Amino acid sequence: MTLQWTAVAFFLYAEIVFNLILCIPFISAQRWHFVFNWRIWSWLSPYWNKFFFAMIMALVVLFGDAIREVQKYSDPMHDPQANPNLYDLVHMKLFRAQRNLYICGFSLFLWLVMRRVVTLLNQIAETSENTTGLQAQMDNAFKAAEKHQEDNQILKKVRTLMEREQSLLTIKNQLKLEIEKLQRQLEVAEEAVRRSNAEAEAMKRQAKGLAQEYDRLLREHHLLQNLQSAEDKKDQ
Repeated sequence: MTLQWTAVAFFLYAEIVFNLILCIPFISAQRWHFVFNWRIWSWLSPYWNKFFFAMIMALVVLFGDAIREVQKYSDPMHDPQANPNLYDLVHMKLFRAQRNLYICGFSLFLWLVMRRVVTLLNQIAETSENTTGLQAQMDNAFKAAEKHQEDNQILKKVRTLMEREQSLLTIKNQLKLEIEKLQRQLEVAEEAVRRSNAEAEAMKRQAKGLAQEYDRLLREHHLLQNLQSAEDKKDQ
């Protein structure tokens, strides 16, 4: 095996090992995402795409060369009865060409698969982080909704209490007006009672004066009667 095909074979073995490591189930996508975010990868990221496409081009060239070699040694050019050694040599080279074709093809396939697996792991990790963030936002939204609902309940209770207080204040104002009205009526009644008492007192004084005048007139009447009787006796 020549040097380039030895390098491709080792590259294939490295790809197989790395892809198997990526497929280990107990290593989560978040851990791979953490590993892929190391500073060394950010430092190598400008060269990564160039290296990736350079490897693709190199593997495609080697794959084409392997196809050419397979086609070259697949043509039946020699009679195995005429020269058995040459026939065995051609089949050996055909076997090597087919081996190189498979190695190069699988290397190219696994190189693309490895890039896709790394991309999917990063996407899964980012999606998981976004899902966690969305879940946290949803939890916060639910908590905020519950808080708003509690606030609405409190506001409804406060509104009910304010309505009750307003109704009590209205009743209080009505009672106050009724009390003021009754007070005014009481003042009017008291004024009427005072007037009645004053009129009764005046009538009492008037009645007392009349009684005194009646007694005086009665005394004068008796006096006049006595004088009249005395005069009548003198005349007789």
